Amino acid sequence: MPSAYSYDVPSCVLIKFGEIVLKGRNRSLFYTQLRRNAVRLLRDLGPLELRQRGGALAVLSPAPADELLARARDLLGITLLHPVLVLEKSPEAACAAAVDLLRDRPAGTFAIRARRRDKRFPLDSRELASTVGRAVQDALGLDVDLTNPDVEIFLEVDKREIFAYTEKVTGRGGLPVGVSGRALVLLSGGIDSPVAAYRAMKRGLRCDFIHFSGRPYTGPESIYKAYAHAAQLDRFQGGTKLFIVPFGATQRRIAAAGAGRLQVLSQRRLMVKVACALAQREGDEVLVTGDSLGQVSSQTLHNLSVVERASDLPLLRPLVAWDKAEIVREAEEIGTLAVSVLPAEDCCTLFASRLADTRAAPDRLATLEDRLDLAQTLDELLSAAECVRPRVERAESDLRLLPVAQPDERATLSS
Repeated sequence: MPSAYSYDVPSCVLIKFGEIVLKGRNRSLFYTQLRRNAVRLLRDLGPLELRQRGGALAVLSPAPADELLARARDLLGITLLHPVLVLEKSPEAACAAAVDLLRDRPAGTFAIRARRRDKRFPLDSRELASTVGRAVQDALGLDVDLTNPDVEIFLEVDKREIFAYTEKVTGRGGLPVGVSGRALVLLSGGIDSPVAAYRAMKRGLRCDFIHFSGRPYTGPESIYKAYAHAAQLDRFQGGTKLFIVPFGATQRRIAAAGAGRLQVLSQRRLMVKVACALAQREGDEVLVTGDSLGQVSSQTLHNLSVVERASDLPLLRPLVAWDKAEIVREAEEIGTLAVSVLPAEDCCTLFASRLADTRAAPDRLATLEDRLDLAQTLDELLSAAECVRPRVERAESDLRLLPVAQPDERATLSS
């Protein structure tokens, strides 16, 4: 961008908020959390400047524009992103920028869409659009089409600058992570639970994870998958914790107690009890699972209810009404599907009967659990839980998973 009409900033993305603008008196809390999340997500790109403009946030960075845009799209709580030129606040700067934006495009029609947030600007929105349109016609000879143009140039006049852009990139929507509380997600390594976690994050929940491994009767593959999933999802929130619980010996004890067709359901109830105790210890307020109604025998309506009774905390199922095709599409979009389909032995199938009970009797489950000495079993499993902090180190050409701790968030905001 020629410095004659722009500030000396390599790149800027204008972020438009979604449902945050409907939050009334609490709106400032949502804005503050979103700004915090933006700094956490983008701080490794170099010095940031954040300029909040009502229902929009301008993010200025020395990073390349395409990298800034790609990274900013992972910020939850926004509906639109625009890679913008930041212009001096004058009609002349707007005209020069519009001509430059259209100069190398194929011949066609154009329209100027102007919006004046700062009412002190000497031209109103219609006058600015008309002035810039005439400058483009004089310089390039293009025709105006206000109904169905080939290219639209948007100009937003703010209190310090004019933002000019042509692109509208769809954001992920939802709420900023952290505004709704904390959750612990039961992460299996399959397709469903990472998608459920992402959906919980979109509703403002900050998520940690617990994974039950079949060790010592299974290999480490499911742990690697859980780690990779948590690392991939960490990009939406940062500072993620993953708890690994060795569950194989307990599963064998359940089978030895005569579980039979109740093996899977008994395991799931015990997993929920362990997750609930861990969540309470960590300050999490809710559990999240990837259950989808009717998908497997343990997810019939009756069995979902039986499992839910094992928790002292609310149990959320973001995917309860989703079909498998919808879940797979979402997993592919957020980047977890490639890991989910990798081979790994599922601990839930260990010692399980080939026939599962689709309508488990609660009294039979209670009798089975009495034989296990639940209090001692819970203490043993909680004591054996290992905590790791997965994160993704971004490289120019790939994503590398590193088993190191992510620093606590200590973001300093600039405005």
